[in-house]
Amino acid sequence: MPVRTFTMPKSLNESLASQQPPISDTDKSSLNGTTEAYTASEREPLAESGPKGKPGITYAAQDKLPKLPIPELEDTCRRYLAVLAPLQNQREQDDTAAAVREFLKTDGPELQARLKKYATGKTSYIEQFWYDSYLNFDSSVVLNLNPFFLLEDDPTPARNNQVTRAASLVISALSFVRAVRKEELPPDTLRETPLCMYQYARLFSTARIPTESGCQIAQDSGSRHIVVLCKGQFYWFDVMDDSSDIIMTEKDMALNLQVIVDDAEETPIQEAAKGALGVLSTENRKIWAGLRDVLTRDEESNNTECLSIVDSALFILCLDYTEPRNGAELCGNMLCGTSEVVKGVQIGTCTNRWYDKLQIIVCKNGSAGINFEHTGVDGHTVLRMASDVYTDTILRFAKSINGQAPSLWTSTSPDPSKRDPNSFGDVSTTPHKLEWDMLPELSTALRFAETRLADLIQQNEFEILEFAGYGKNFITSMSFSPDAFVQMAFQAAYYGLYGRIENTYEPAMTKIFLHGRTDSIRSVTLESVEFVKTFWADNSPQRKVDALKKATQKHTALTKECAKAQGQDRHLYALYCVWQRAVDEEGAEAASSNGDSSSVDGPSSEVGMSPRRAQSISPSRPRSPSTNNNDNVRLRSKSTSNKARLQHIPSLFSDPGYERLNTTILSTSNCGNPALRHFGFGPVSADGFGIGYIIKDDSISICISSKHRQTRRFVESLEAYFLEVKRLLRSVKKGQQTGRSRVRESEGERKGGRGKVIKGEAQGSEAVSAIGVEGDAEEEDEGLGGYGFFDAGMLLQALKASQEEKERPSAKAAGNARRAIGKKLRYLTAASMLIFLIWHNLISSSHSDSSFGSDSLKALIPK
Repeated sequence: MPVRTFTMPKSLNESLASQQPPISDTDKSSLNGTTEAYTASEREPLAESGPKGKPGITYAAQDKLPKLPIPELEDTCRRYLAVLAPLQNQREQDDTAAAVREFLKTDGPELQARLKKYATGKTSYIEQFWYDSYLNFDSSVVLNLNPFFLLEDDPTPARNNQVTRAASLVISALSFVRAVRKEELPPDTLRETPLCMYQYARLFSTARIPTESGCQIAQDSGSRHIVVLCKGQFYWFDVMDDSSDIIMTEKDMALNLQVIVDDAEETPIQEAAKGALGVLSTENRKIWAGLRDVLTRDEESNNTECLSIVDSALFILCLDYTEPRNGAELCGNMLCGTSEVVKGVQIGTCTNRWYDKLQIIVCKNGSAGINFEHTGVDGHTVLRMASDVYTDTILRFAKSINGQAPSLWTSTSPDPSKRDPNSFGDVSTTPHKLEWDMLPELSTALRFAETRLADLIQQNEFEILEFAGYGKNFITSMSFSPDAFVQMAFQAAYYGLYGRIENTYEPAMTKIFLHGRTDSIRSVTLESVEFVKTFWADNSPQRKVDALKKATQKHTALTKECAKAQGQDRHLYALYCVWQRAVDEEGAEAASSNGDSSSVDGPSSEVGMSPRRAQSISPSRPRSPSTNNNDNVRLRSKSTSNKARLQHIPSLFSDPGYERLNTTILSTSNCGNPALRHFGFGPVSADGFGIGYIIKDDSISICISSKHRQTRRFVESLEAYFLEVKRLLRSVKKGQQTGRSRVRESEGERKGGRGKVIKGEAQGSEAVSAIGVEGDAEEEDEGLGGYGFFDAGMLLQALKASQEEKERPSAKAAGNARRAIGKKLRYLTAASMLIFLIWHNLISSSHSDSSFGSDSLKALIPK
C-alpha cells in the first residue's frame, strides 16, 4: 500500500486566502530564520478577510456585514468611569477621573487618531491585537485558555458505550466538516440578522504551533485524517477523500476504534505513560517550542512525520479508559484530565490529550465532551458545531429506523459501502500507530511536564450545580431577562459569602460585525450593588424585587451596548496596543540611529502579552504598564530624549483603576443549549472563580472552578439564593393578588354588605400560574423566614425539615384527600417530587450517580 507523507501545516492565512501569491525561493529560505524574517502575512496570519472565491450559502452574507466600529474616545472614557464607580471608593474615583481628564487632553486623541489610521484597510481594528494576546501567552494553555463542553448523554442508552458513542460523534463531526468545506452550512443568524461565519473556516485541521517568539496558528486545508489518542498512544487513519466526502460508515468507524482500543490495551498503562508525548503540549509555550525542535532535530527520526500527522489532523479523538463518578469529575476530566499517580507513574487521563487542537473526548461509559484551542474560535462557534453534531447523531439513528427521517445537511456523502474503493483515491482507512523515537531528552522533559501539570490540576477544583427548581420559563414569566437574572445571582451569592463587591466579567458576542468576536460586559453596576445590599438587608420582599428589577434592566441595557461593540474594554485595549507599537517603533529608530544592531521585539511580542485565562472567550489585558520593569529594559535607548519618551505611560493606563478593571474575580460566560450538560473553564485569577452556565427551559446548569476557594460552599449559596428569590417573587405576587381581593371585598361592603363575596377556584389557579408554578407547590417553602448573612446554608435544611413534616399527614388530611382524590393526589405528588428534587440535588455530589439527574425526575412530575 502506498504511504502518504504529511507535510507541516501551512499558515492559516495561506489556507484561507486561495489567491495568495507564491513565495519566492529567497523568501522560502528566509522562513527558516527568526520571526523577523517572516513575511507580513505570516506575522499577521489572521489580519485579512475570510475565504476568497465564489461564496456558497455559508459565507454568502460576509460581504454585507459591517466592520467593527471604533467607539468615540469620549464615550469609552465615560463608560470606563461608569464601570469603575461601583468598585471604587470616593478618593479612588476622583483619582481615576483626574487620570481620564488628563488622558483626554494629552495622549488620548493622538492614540485614537493612530488607531483609526491603523484600522484603515483592515477587517477589524482589534483583530490582530486580539490574536497577539493569545499567541504570545507563554504559560500552559491547560486551565488557562482552553474551555470545554460536556455533551448530554446519547438519548438511546444502548449507544452510551465508548466505541459506539465515539464512532457516532466522529461521523457527525465529519459531516459538519464536509458542510463547512462545501460551504453548505447555513449561516448563523440573530433575530434574522446574519452573523459572521469566518471562524468556521479555522475550526478544523488547525493547530497552535509554539515558537521561540510566540505561537502561530497553522492549518492544512486539505487534511483528510483524524488522530486517535488512547492511553497516551497515537493512532491515525483517513476518513475523507479529496472531495471531502466521508469514506467510512459508522460501522467501519466503530470497528477501527475497537481495534485501536484493543491494541492500546496490549501495552501496560504504566509503560504507555512513559511515552505519552501529548503531555508536552501542556508545557510552557517556549519550553514546548524547544522540545518540538528536539523532536525534529534528527532527519532520520520518525518524529518529524509523526508531529506533522498530529498537527495536520482534522481533530483529535481522545478515548479515555476512566469513568468519572459524578458531574464535577466529568467536567474536570473534560477541562484538564485527571491526575492519578500509581507507583510513581502518572496514569491519569491528563496524559491522553493534545491541547493544541480541537479534541473530542469520550469516556469509558460513553460520556463525551469537547476541549478546544481558543485562539481562533469562540464558544458560540464551537457550540454550533457541538449542537449540530449532537443533533445529527440522533437524526442518523432515527434514519436507521425510518429511512424517511430528515437530515440536518443540505447534501450528504455517497454511501461508502456502495462506492468503488478505487474512487476513494490515495487513502488509508486502516489504523496506523505512530511510533515516536523517545530520545533521552524527551523522556526527561515528559517527566517534568507531567509533574508540573499534576501540580496545576491539584491547584484547582470544580463543582457543579444542576438546579432543577426553575429555569428560563419561570424567569421570563416574571418579566426578567434570564441572563441578567442569573448574573445577579452570582453577585448576590458572592456578597453573601464574603461581604464584598468584586469585578465581574461576561462576554457579549459581536458576530453581527465582520470578524467580530466578543466585547466585555462588566456586570457590576451601581444598580447591581444596590440590589445586592438591599437583598441582604432587612427589607420587604417588594423592595428587594424592585431592586432586582432595576439591576437586571441595567444589565440588559449594558449587554445590548456591548453587542453593538460599544463596550470600553476592547477599545481601551486597542489604544494601549497602538501606544505600545509606537513605543516599539521609536525604540527601534533610536537603536538604529545609535548604531545598535541588536533587534527589538516586534509588536506581536509586546502587545497583548498575556491573555487572562480565557475570560471566557476574551483576550485579557496586557501586563500592568505601571509595574512592568522588563518593558523599559527591553526598549531602552541610548538617546536620553527618546528614553524619556519611551518611559512615558498614558495616564489612563497607569491609573490603578485600569488594573482594577482588568483583575477579574468572577469570570462568567453563558454558553449552551439542550445539547450540552455543562460548559466551563478555569479561573482567570488566583483568587477568582471561573463560572460557565447554561440556562435551560426548566433548569440552570452551572460549572464553577477556583483554586480551592470554598467552591462547594459557593455552589450551595447559589442554590439557596435561587430558592430564596423564588420565594420572594411568590410572596410579592401573592401580595398583589391578595390586594386585589381585598379591594373587591371593600367594594362589596360599601354596597351594603348584602351577601358574601364568592372567590372561585379559577382565581386562585390564575394567581399560581401567573408566576409559573405548578399546582399549590408554593406552600412548600412557607414559613422559612428571612435570608440573612449567616443562614445562607440553612435554607436547604429547612426544606428538608419541611419535607419530613409533610411526610406525616394527619388522619383528617387523609380523609380530605379521599373526598377530593383527583385534585389532592395531583397536589401531593407534585409537591413531594419537587421537595425530593431539592433533596436529591443536595446529596447528589456525595453519594448519587450523576447520570440520574433532573431530567429523569422531571419526567415523573405530573404536568
